[in-house]
Amino acid sequence: MGRTDMKPRQTFTAIPMLLSCLVLGCQPAQRVHSEQYFSEIGPVVAEEIEKGSFPGAVVLVGRRDDILYWEAFGREVIEPFAEPIDRETIFDLASMTKPIATATSILILSDRGAIELDDYVSEYLPAFGCNGKEMTQIKHLLTHTSGLPAYTNANALKEQFGSPCPDELIEKICGFQAASVPGEKFRYSCLGYITLARIVEVVSGKDIADFSRRNIYAPLGMKNTAYNPPDSWEQDIAATEIVDGQLLRGTVHDPLARLMDGKSGNAGLFSNVYDLSIYCRMLLKDGAWKHRRILSPEAVAMLTTEQSHGRAFGFDVNSSYSWVKGDHAPEGAFCHTGYTGTSIVCDPASGLFVIILTNRAHPRDEGATKPVRKRIADIVFSSLQTSASAQ
Repeated sequence: MGRTDMKPRQTFTAIPMLLSCLVLGCQPAQRVHSEQYFSEIGPVVAEEIEKGSFPGAVVLVGRRDDILYWEAFGREVIEPFAEPIDRETIFDLASMTKPIATATSILILSDRGAIELDDYVSEYLPAFGCNGKEMTQIKHLLTHTSGLPAYTNANALKEQFGSPCPDELIEKICGFQAASVPGEKFRYSCLGYITLARIVEVVSGKDIADFSRRNIYAPLGMKNTAYNPPDSWEQDIAATEIVDGQLLRGTVHDPLARLMDGKSGNAGLFSNVYDLSIYCRMLLKDGAWKHRRILSPEAVAMLTTEQSHGRAFGFDVNSSYSWVKGDHAPEGAFCHTGYTGTSIVCDPASGLFVIILTNRAHPRDEGATKPVRKRIADIVFSSLQTSASAQ
């Protein structure tokens, strides 16, 4: 896998290009190298690794069809042994599963006319329609305004039913009392996205892992993206926490997702930065990539633009969680983070996107990624202002 220092493992040298394209369109006489703008990223990541914020990271910056920056830093594993990271390292995406797998699958079903986003959840899960949740609609689950609590005690369910126990977890969610009137209040909820994944299964007859693979990753050629990755991938996966003496490496970190046998709507997806760049480019091309259409332009707009309480039907735009965009990203940029130290920020206006994957939960869930996420976003999106002022 290569060397074990905290310097970039590889440098991606982009074809010299004009970053003023981001604002004003390409003028070949004024081309510059992307390194001029993004050279600060490496020292920022190395500093955070040195501080112990996370063992390793892979960062990719792109603009529409082009990759401008792609480098790897640090280690996939530091305990109980050490392994270096690689540009192709696969990460547990945690809550980035919500928009990439679950919300995208729901919108595919909506495109096909199999569901309507105004449908009541109880039409698909009759047991859900109780305790103040009778009027909860699919769109409320997508925007975290369903009234559901944020989470529930996974250990208590494991002790009662064993693990995995997907049906018992769904039953528990369906029985919850609404904490607020549906549509009234934003409350970020893993339970809502677990419910959405079950709706995908009820409607399509395929669980979220199978449906998303067939309808998103396989058509896009995302070859390193999967739920419950096979054992053959293990040495290419960044480790997360050590739980009960067991190193989680290819096993989802999120406790509720483990109860769902790794195939959950809130977490469970594994991927690398290159595959995620394909997904971003598909969205920036109104739902199609290399002649394969995944979503209609209308569905892409719903997935990525504000619908309620600062949230799109999948991604964040301007809620309290959108700090990950930093101080310079355009207002219309959309984003999402994952608990394990992963994030995407994507700006439809300029076509600029930044993907940061870290293993901050390794080895004892003590890492931090807010500083590196904000600092890299500021470096990337300030390039828009720099290129504009150079004209």
